[in-house]
Amino acid sequence: MTQKDTSLEFFTFPPSSMFREVKNITCVGAGYVGGPTCAMIACKCPDIRVTVVDMNAEKIAQWNSDELPIFEPGLEEVVKRQRGTNLFFSSDVPKAIREADLIFISVNTPTKMYGRGKGMAPDLKYVESVARTIAEHAGGPKIVVEKSTVPVRAAESIKTILMEAQKHNRELHFQVLSNPEFLAEGTAMKDLAKPDRVLIGGESSPEGYEAVSHLVRVYEHWVDRSRIITTNTWSSELSKLAANAFLAQRISSINAISAICEATGADVSEVAHAVGYDSRIGNKFLQASVGFGGSCFQKDVLSLVYLCESLNLGKVANYWRGVIEINDWQRRRFADKIVGELFNTVAGKKIAILGFSFKKNTGDTRESSAIYVAKHLLEECAELSFYDPKVTEAQIRSELALVSGKETVDRLVKVHSNAAQACEKAHAIVILTEWDEFKTLDYASIYKTMQHPSAIFDGRLILDKKQLREIGFRVFAIGSAPEQAYNMFGTAGCGSGGDSSPNR
Repeated sequence: MTQKDTSLEFFTFPPSSMFREVKNITCVGAGYVGGPTCAMIACKCPDIRVTVVDMNAEKIAQWNSDELPIFEPGLEEVVKRQRGTNLFFSSDVPKAIREADLIFISVNTPTKMYGRGKGMAPDLKYVESVARTIAEHAGGPKIVVEKSTVPVRAAESIKTILMEAQKHNRELHFQVLSNPEFLAEGTAMKDLAKPDRVLIGGESSPEGYEAVSHLVRVYEHWVDRSRIITTNTWSSELSKLAANAFLAQRISSINAISAICEATGADVSEVAHAVGYDSRIGNKFLQASVGFGGSCFQKDVLSLVYLCESLNLGKVANYWRGVIEINDWQRRRFADKIVGELFNTVAGKKIAILGFSFKKNTGDTRESSAIYVAKHLLEECAELSFYDPKVTEAQIRSELALVSGKETVDRLVKVHSNAAQACEKAHAIVILTEWDEFKTLDYASIYKTMQHPSAIFDGRLILDKKQLREIGFRVFAIGSAPEQAYNMFGTAGCGSGGDSSPNR
């Protein structure tokens, strides 16, 4: 199959030649991918029974309760509407596999932290475990679909395991497809309802075409056929890594420019605005920040680096490694800026950290820049006071303990239930997640409760700098003029940096 396969040619195969029409879908893995994806399929495909399974009984219990294990706008409404109708959550993995016509593998594929490929290669132990479980309990023909982000040719490994079982049981028959997710946390339900594209990779054989056709029919319940792309399996797997690498690259590129802006007096928001008007470039993912986080970008870029090194493509590996290095450097640079502007010491000073999730509209903290900025500040013995509307105190303490140690966290970290409490008697406020509520806080009232001089460090470029300076704050923002330029001239001087954008 190639990308040009947008006709209905593969529907010419007899609909029941090898696999049954898909009426039962099982998803192994009840996380950020499996839960929302299956909720949307159940919503759009009322004729299909969808079962999400996980060995973690506690997580399944949460999916069956009023408090879902993840926060995603629009998810709760869909789950509660479909649950018990054609959407089910269960810890009985063997039963769900036996009853399924099509099985999604949606388990975690973290970066390996041991052995060969440590720090770069994806750890496929959970994927392999699921493949072996499917082989053991399938009982008949199954279409198996990679939904987890995996390295190129991972489907081949899954198929090898399944084919071994097929040798010993004539009733078994498997086809392995690649169907990567392209979801952005915070907008996942919108992305699922109206995807830019659905990508399906399969084997170039009659059985492969037939398996692809069955999955295409599922998505055609709500996705226009022109947006469903079919490729070979390996192109599909690589496309997922490449897409996330390109997005991460854009963020690191604008963050590199932000450093130049601070050094020259340019304003990164103005530069991004001008650059984004070029139709060849576009304006998306040009928002400078303290750095990207989340479960995918760093992991997938590192996976691409490892793939390149395995293929002896050293120059290509170094190119993509640079994307991660810029991201790490931006976090370090921002933390150093905080220390420097607080008179080169933060020891014993209270600093309010607003935001801990890696982006707004999610409670996900994986690889959040807040973790690393906080780590650097804790190394300087700062007293950190946190508030995030969707991240629990237990999660904040757990994440920080991993990088700074439990004793340090117990001694120097406090977590509050609102922003005003977190900021009381603080020397500085640091914005690390772009939650909308942080844009509308009563900063005039907050200023009165803080230590003076009071500073704000905007790591997400969401605040009105001019208004905050009028209140009395010393304001520092990624990619904009240094504070001393305003102190000296009242407005930006040409020799020390400019900020001619009063609303940023």
